[in-house]
Amino acid sequence: MDWSHLSPDEAHRAEAIYRALRQGDDAKLRQLAELLATKPDDQLLGRTEFEVRDLVHQLGADAIQAAVNRRKKGDTKDRV
Repeated sequence: MDWSHLSPDEAHRAEAIYRALRQGDDAKLRQLAELLATKPDDQLLGRTEFEVRDLVHQLGADAIQAAVNRRKKGDTKDRV
């Protein structure tokens, strides 16, 4: 992923958070893909939107937690 628009420290943090999310949220991403793959065209909106929103909110909460965890560990300067 291209982090060239970020400072070196920001790029490092972004990469570390991204890696943590890829490891921890694969099951949620698969659940999201399965949900969307199994809905007929006429059911993609409405209730399904709320189910998607809930999963995406969980992913967002996980992203925030990953960022907090990295900072708690003092992982702002070391390299991956």
